[in-house]
Amino acid sequence: MPIRFFSYLLLLFFIAGPVADAAHGQKRPGRQGTYALTNARIVPVTSSAIENGTVLVRSDTIAALGTDVTVPSDAEVIDASGLTVYPGLFDGGTRLGLVEVGSLDETRDFSEIGELTPQMKALTAVNPNSVNIPVTRVNGVTTVLTAPTGGLFPGTAALIDLHGYTPSQMHQSGVELIVLDFPSTGRRGRWDQRSNEEIEKAAKKAMDKLNETWDEAELYARIDSARAATDRSTQDMEYVPAMNALAGVVKGDMPLLVRASKAADIEAALEWADERGLTDQIVLSGAAEGWRVAEKIADANVPVIAGPVLSVPTRDSDRYDKPYRNAALLHDAGVQVALRTGDAENVRNLPFHAGFAAAYGMSKDDALAAITIEPARIFGVDDRLGSLEVGKQANLFVTDGDPFETKTKVRHLFIQGYKIPMESRHTKLYNEFLNRNPGVQE
Repeated sequence: MPIRFFSYLLLLFFIAGPVADAAHGQKRPGRQGTYALTNARIVPVTSSAIENGTVLVRSDTIAALGTDVTVPSDAEVIDASGLTVYPGLFDGGTRLGLVEVGSLDETRDFSEIGELTPQMKALTAVNPNSVNIPVTRVNGVTTVLTAPTGGLFPGTAALIDLHGYTPSQMHQSGVELIVLDFPSTGRRGRWDQRSNEEIEKAAKKAMDKLNETWDEAELYARIDSARAATDRSTQDMEYVPAMNALAGVVKGDMPLLVRASKAADIEAALEWADERGLTDQIVLSGAAEGWRVAEKIADANVPVIAGPVLSVPTRDSDRYDKPYRNAALLHDAGVQVALRTGDAENVRNLPFHAGFAAAYGMSKDDALAAITIEPARIFGVDDRLGSLEVGKQANLFVTDGDPFETKTKVRHLFIQGYKIPMESRHTKLYNEFLNRNPGVQE
């Protein structure tokens, strides 16, 4: 009872925290308007850098950029002399907003009970008041894919911007992906003491389950399509939520995010997708040993969300730097590559994952593209995100240095055109203890 009571108190603290902050004037919403970032170095990503230029933000859109922009009289001018403007950073795989305290079940909402729950939408579980969101965005990360875990088909991932009072306000409308945790054919880790025979048996059972499930999904989709061609009111059909969700992929209406790490699993996933006619719809996520089968991935023309980069080798015999070089080796083989942290609390470190990728084989331009325009292209939102271009959504940040370096500070931040306060739990704690008053009476 005391432990449960303590858990409830802790949960109440996290729920009430933002309200208490607001009551003391510490939680301030972003503001939309017309802003002119002048005298800045501008890095559009999809074109050459612009020196001493201006970025004009009006409402939620980049209205103009370049060296000859006329600043309107109603604009709030921000002198960005000595600063650089970048498009908002884009993490291709996280659990951000789905978990607050890893050790507290009441705040863990990224995993459902059961092996087959593709209909469970991550978006409905996103907590817009998560303290991890401000911590992440003040490092320049403005957009993430947040995805469930656990089971064969754990749910549906959603693309969100890191600003909004509700999940629907944060959602990049129309961007959702069914997640498949592809069955693993190897040991789960050093602690896995199963015999080779037991491992093979478990792998076969998992693949049989996957194929059986997909056969059912294909049948469900065929029946549903046949009903659509007739008068549905005269045709009864049992509604099966899991099959209904998978039918979207079967019919080609939704992409499938396939998480696979080991080389053998990646090869098996590519073969399975080819057999099922899904090669054009899948996106590989994780792919820690992607470098081992990079040419096969390139031949299949399947994009990869690689990462985490800041990790350790999957095999004791591998060089220490293989996780750092994975993205570069995939890119050199001709694979379209974006990066992910795969994290919840430390998504803020995304630019440093890219920095390590750049230090171990990728060019700085390619590493920056891997956390901006490439994930936008992979998820089909490059018409509105991923680069600084007129007409695109105003997701951008302004720094006093290279975003890949830890000493660099983000000075200004815009998401959906809102100028976001540079505040987080970290900055509040820093300021509190910098100006601490023990309250001791003299």
